[in-house]
Amino acid sequence: MPNYVALIRGVGPMNPNMRNDKLGAVLKTLGCTSVRPVLASGTALLETKIEKAFGDNLGLSSDVLVRTQDELEAIVKKAPFQGAEHGKQWYLIVTFRKDGAPVFNKIDRATMDGPNAMIDLEKRYGKHITTRTWNTVLKIVAKMQR
Repeated sequence: MPNYVALIRGVGPMNPNMRNDKLGAVLKTLGCTSVRPVLASGTALLETKIEKAFGDNLGLSSDVLVRTQDELEAIVKKAPFQGAEHGKQWYLIVTFRKDGAPVFNKIDRATMDGPNAMIDLEKRYGKHITTRTWNTVLKIVAKMQR
């Protein structure tokens, strides 16, 4: 059986229904096994099922983007940032889109304005996106490989 990751838009620690244990419990009611959260922050059918279950069980209306382990491993293998490291100089992000290929952005930390950067991404790619740092993508893939 393939491994999947559910990337949930707008997860925030202030909402108690967006905590890993509650999100994971809902996924388990859908028959997902070995649910392992990576941080506190695929197929259209699975995305729709998860979105509906989060709404029904937790009152959340967040987009969910499902990707397979193979899809994420292909992104990592592609090495889109050509050796740049996420850190003091660069903010490396991957924006996953509901209706398209992921987008890779390398932002100079000296000129970065976090909230405005996210607003700009929504203007360019729409609201049905979720963004993760490159380090988070690497952590997700490492966890899926265990």
